[in-house]
Amino acid sequence: MGTDLGPAVLAQCRALFDAEQLALVDQVPVSVADIAYGPHERHRLDIYRPQGDGLVPILVFVHGGGFLKGDKGGHGGGTDAWPNANVGRMAAQAGFLGVVINYRLAPDNVWPAGAEDIAAVVAWIKDHAAQYGGDPERIVLMGTSAGAVHVAGYLKLAGDRDICAAILLSGLYGYTPLDERDTLYYGDPALYAERMPLEAVAGTPLPLMLACAEFDPPRFQAEFLSLMQDRLARHGAMPRAFIHSGHNHYSMAMHLGAADRRLANEICAFVRDTTA
Repeated sequence: MGTDLGPAVLAQCRALFDAEQLALVDQVPVSVADIAYGPHERHRLDIYRPQGDGLVPILVFVHGGGFLKGDKGGHGGGTDAWPNANVGRMAAQAGFLGVVINYRLAPDNVWPAGAEDIAAVVAWIKDHAAQYGGDPERIVLMGTSAGAVHVAGYLKLAGDRDICAAILLSGLYGYTPLDERDTLYYGDPALYAERMPLEAVAGTPLPLMLACAEFDPPRFQAEFLSLMQDRLARHGAMPRAFIHSGHNHYSMAMHLGAADRRLANEICAFVRDTTA
C-alpha cells in the first residue's frame, strides 16, 4: 500500500483485520457506552472493563482522523463499528480499564479544543473511574495521529499532573512545516509555533512511549525521529520507542487486539511498568 493516506488505503487496512476484530466484539463487549464527560455532543466515552476485582490501571485511547473526523466506534454503530473500540478491548484483555473517547472536531472546534477535551476526560476519570474498577491514580493516555497530537496538547495545557505516562503513535509535534490541513485546527500559521506542543512533549518528565510505522508518511517518520533526538538531548536518554515493521499509519491502531501482538505487548508492558 505504500505510505499514502486516504479513504481507499483506510478501507484496505480495515479489510485486513475485519474478521479478527469482529470475532472479539462479543468476547469483550463494551461495559458502559456513551457516558457524557462534558456538555458537547462529542463529549462521550466508552468503558471496557476487565474481569476480576480491585482497582486496575486505566488506559485512555484517543482516536485519529486528521482533526476533522473519527469516532470511538463500538456502541451505536453496530458490531462492525470496531475500529478504535478494538483498543478498549485490548486494554480490558490485558487487565486494564479501557476508556475510548470522542472529542470535538475541527473546523468547528479549533485549538486547543482537543487538549481541553482530554483534560475534561482526565477530570471525569478522577471523579468517577473507581466505580467502574479503574484506579484514578494510575492513568495512561494514548493517542494515534491527531489523537497523539491532542495527548501532547494535554501535556502543554495541563503539564504532568494527574497522569502517569503517555503513549504517542504517529503524531505531529511541531518539528516539520505546517500542512494546509493543520490550519483547520491550529488557525493562523503565524501562531503555529507557539500553539504546537513541541516544548511540552519534549520536555515533560513523564515517561513517554513513542511509536511509528515502517510505512508511515515521511512527515510522521521525521517527527518521530526528531522527538527521539530531542528527548535524548534534553534528558540524556531516549524514551521507550517502537518502529512497527509491516504496518502503516492506519494499521498501527487498527490491528491492536489482533494476532500481531508486537506493539500490543510493548504498550501493555509500558502501562504496567509506569503504573506499578
